[in-house]
Amino acid sequence: MTMPEPATFRSLDGSAALAAASRHLLVADIGGSHIRLARQASDGAFELLIDVPTPANDWGQFCAAIGEATSLFATGSSALSISIAGVVDPGTGEVAAANIPCINGRSLARDLTALLGMPVVVTNDADCAALAEARIGAGIGHGVVFCAILGTGVGGGLIVNGRLVRGAGGLTGEWGHGPIVNEAVVDAGDGRSLRVPRFKCGCGMTGCLDTVGGARGLERLHEFLHGSMQSSLQILDAWIAGEPSAAATVRAWIELVSGPLALVVNVTGASVVPVCGGLSRCTPLVTALDLAVRQQILRRTEAALLIPSPLNDQAGLIGAAFAFADLS
Repeated sequence: MTMPEPATFRSLDGSAALAAASRHLLVADIGGSHIRLARQASDGAFELLIDVPTPANDWGQFCAAIGEATSLFATGSSALSISIAGVVDPGTGEVAAANIPCINGRSLARDLTALLGMPVVVTNDADCAALAEARIGAGIGHGVVFCAILGTGVGGGLIVNGRLVRGAGGLTGEWGHGPIVNEAVVDAGDGRSLRVPRFKCGCGMTGCLDTVGGARGLERLHEFLHGSMQSSLQILDAWIAGEPSAAATVRAWIELVSGPLALVVNVTGASVVPVCGGLSRCTPLVTALDLAVRQQILRRTEAALLIPSPLNDQAGLIGAAFAFADLS
């Protein structure tokens, strides 16, 4: 088990959202690759405790990893709030997580509560990020906040007047899915105009924005346009350096992503869109996407709408703390 170097995360600034009952709260951010566990210190800041690989395909090993991690830091009054890379049905508590097959269909909060002997709350990671951004991040002071996740894939969460909107099946904010990419023709940058195929998505549908909109989607798009496999970081570095094929890929990516995001803004009325995930770390990319989105929304504004997350990797953990206070 990896014990990370001590790290202090953003403070919740004494927010009333965390009551005395959550004073011994542990928070975890669980993705397909890693489980990160943190806790809130007396000054309101968060300390990263453990970072371990996620046993994504074995329920027994998954439970063992969670149990071992929490046992090192839990007390008799502890509780655990989890930010999970998956959809949580608010009616049944069942989780659907494409990257963590062993928890699919399980009522994760109920099962872990029984296993660990402490209260457990489980919330979608994009919803957690949205809560954090709305309350202490880029969304402070805004009535409607849509948090866009541009990481490995595409996700989102919606906050209205400081409260998380949880729709039927827990699917609110999932702008990355549905047959969005359809008959799109993009410029390959070398005189060719290519029709982007409707790629098969991990959710079971075809033509989802998730297939071209996240980091893996950017890589897939580059390979389709140029026949070359490169990482998203390589593509973005080449784009910033002015390399023509990378520029064509990013131009096509912005064209494909900006329209659906503009529609989300029109539908929700969001006045700010914090952007989380790996792609948000490329500030020029967010700036270019912001300009394209603002050119396609009904409300004209000169002010930036898309804001790179000031919290980013911390957003899920901080949001999990807020979710515990809201849902428990």
